[in-house]
Amino acid sequence: MDWISGLFAIPSALQAVVVLSLVCTVGLGLGKIRVAGISLGIAFVFFFGIAAGSFGLQVDEQMLNYCETFGLVIFVYTLGLSVGPTFFGSFRHEGTLFNLWSLGVIFLGTIMSVVLSYAMNVPMSSMVGILCGATTNTPALGAAQQALQHAGHSGGPAALATAVTYPLGVVGVIFAMIFLRKFFVKPSDLVVHSGAEDDHTYIGQFVVLNPAVNGKTIAEIAQGTHRKFIISRIWRGDDVIVPMSTTVLKTNDNLLVASKRDEVPAMEILFGQQVNRDLNKEQVDWNHLDTKVESRVIILSNGVLNGKKLGQLHLRDAYNVNVSRVIRADIKLLATQDLVLRYGDRLTLVGQPEAIDHAETFLGNSVKTLNEPNLAVIFLGMLLGLALGTIPLNIPGMDSPIRLGIAGGPIIMGILAGAFGPRLHFIAYTTRSASLMLRKLGLSLYLACLGLDAGKDFLDTVMRPEGLLWIGLGFVLTVVPIVIVGLIALRLKKFDFGTICGILCGSMANPMALGYANDTIKGETSNISYASVYPLGMFARVIIAQILVMFFVR
Repeated sequence: MDWISGLFAIPSALQAVVVLSLVCTVGLGLGKIRVAGISLGIAFVFFFGIAAGSFGLQVDEQMLNYCETFGLVIFVYTLGLSVGPTFFGSFRHEGTLFNLWSLGVIFLGTIMSVVLSYAMNVPMSSMVGILCGATTNTPALGAAQQALQHAGHSGGPAALATAVTYPLGVVGVIFAMIFLRKFFVKPSDLVVHSGAEDDHTYIGQFVVLNPAVNGKTIAEIAQGTHRKFIISRIWRGDDVIVPMSTTVLKTNDNLLVASKRDEVPAMEILFGQQVNRDLNKEQVDWNHLDTKVESRVIILSNGVLNGKKLGQLHLRDAYNVNVSRVIRADIKLLATQDLVLRYGDRLTLVGQPEAIDHAETFLGNSVKTLNEPNLAVIFLGMLLGLALGTIPLNIPGMDSPIRLGIAGGPIIMGILAGAFGPRLHFIAYTTRSASLMLRKLGLSLYLACLGLDAGKDFLDTVMRPEGLLWIGLGFVLTVVPIVIVGLIALRLKKFDFGTICGILCGSMANPMALGYANDTIKGETSNISYASVYPLGMFARVIIAQILVMFFVR
């Protein structure tokens, strides 16, 4: 059986793959177990990694560092890529507010660390390390060590304090979210609020009874109101009309109208009576509504059309078809003329079958193309992100430059690729399933390495005289700011719980806690808010670590 022990005991590339695969397999399996209705999901990979490391299961240090870095880069880059299309738009709506809440968590934790340093008689040279571990921010630790060395102090105590508090700093965010959800979150808090791109598209049938629109063209009606709507069909007697901007409406016309959900009363005032007919079910056979006009979903796979506005395609004039809805991932968007199209969007076209055939050729509709992600671009994006992370940024008042690091650079590059890649014909599309798989693969690999690394010295460090005190202080610095800010955010009812979790995880730079939030909360709101606050939060943590050393270390 020597060959079996060799798989786990002899350091090699093969042994690293075997050990990490074992940790991920067992951790992910145990993460599905629910106790009192609660499961830790992907977070259990980290726990099992600590346990395995404590019992002597190790991987060569260089291999471990490589796998940990590679996993983290895959995770943060694909996360940025997925939220990129909505990232900058969120700042026109709630992104700035997200960052203010995140800074609230950061500043509260900083104030607490100063108070606890004096109250518990812990030197700031150690407390700054406790804070870095409690907030799982290794770039901040690096900045603090540089500042300590510049001030003539050793960076050893800070590093040791970070090592002790890091494991509970990772899981403390999860415990805080579980606590909030168990005792304070109501079912209404789990309902996703309207996002920047989610128009809550509603399909309704209206009968034209308003004499003010009788005899007017659709273009004239649209110009006379600030309401946004799309008329995809007109039933006039036995005729079915695919409406154009020049189509004239007449009394008793039946209109199939797509609008925002909250615009329905306005549509009833504008056109007339709404027909009592539910057209918003998940499965509606639109082609049985009539036999003369077809409704077909076409996938945008023509790369040339990436980033173009829907109005620029002139589908109505060129192909005599209407676009009633656009579905992006799981979000239904109203097909307005200024809607910017993205690679992989699903467009609902209405028109004659022959006309839709011609439009389909123009739009692409190549499912095979979409099922084959452009891996070269993904690797190129990670390469550029890592290069971006190494650029030194000089900030006035700071003795040494700061860097975005191996996490900050790739996530920002992913956001930029997702947001601007389509407009530059830089195709960075991955299917939703492929994106989720890459994210979970990267996060699992990262957590397995992190757990193994923390586990080897975990018990020895805890047994040090000051070890338990440091762990307790770190846990307080992790949990208390999150619970306080989370409770205030819940009480104000400004965000759904998924968004709040993303803000809290981003303020702590904690990808594992984000993974737990994704496993237990529906929707992408946690990812969007996480990516929105992560860059600024990371900068703030790095700067704060140096300020604490400059003003409080003597």
